[in-house]
Amino acid sequence: MAAAEPLGRRGRAAEPGSGSPAGRAGGDGSPGGARRVFSPAGEFREFSRRQLRDMERLFRQYDAGKDGFIDLMELKLMMEKLGAPQTHLGLKNMIKEVDEDLDNKLSFREFLLIFRKAAAGELQEDSGLHALARLSEIDVSTEGVKGAKNFFEAKVQAIHDASRFEEEIKAEQEEKKKQAEELKQRKAAFKELQSTFKQ
Repeated sequence: MAAAEPLGRRGRAAEPGSGSPAGRAGGDGSPGGARRVFSPAGEFREFSRRQLRDMERLFRQYDAGKDGFIDLMELKLMMEKLGAPQTHLGLKNMIKEVDEDLDNKLSFREFLLIFRKAAAGELQEDSGLHALARLSEIDVSTEGVKGAKNFFEAKVQAIHDASRFEEEIKAEQEEKKKQAEELKQRKAAFKELQSTFKQ
């Protein structure tokens, strides 16, 4: 059983090794160093199961090595794809801010800490982690009422913009119809006038 646990830890982003700050949260303190497997739903109760699934999907999407961690290069790619590229130093600082086990990469648990800190307003506005949390789709539902308000305001604005766009298209179509009808009427009037001259 003990031999299977490290595999589970690696594959399912379990708690890091004993002695690390994160290990305390997952360890049971028993002799022999046995540890419980990290349970996102148990530890991150502020997020719904759906939010946790979305975060896990995002994590796996950028875990190119499929090793249960997002390393510096994977984080670099992630930030570029999210449209907020970071300097090498910026990426290192992003990892450092939530890297509890000091392995210079993000486990799934540490990845979730980013969204916990974002929801609690603990990330500096100009930090890379704040950009990551803000730009990922998950952020919307993790900032509580403020985030939800901003999200719904953005949705309403998008719907308003879309309907305004549709109205403009309809207005253009109506204008074209009107012009075509007027042209048709002018042609008919011209033909009628032309026929009276021919007689």
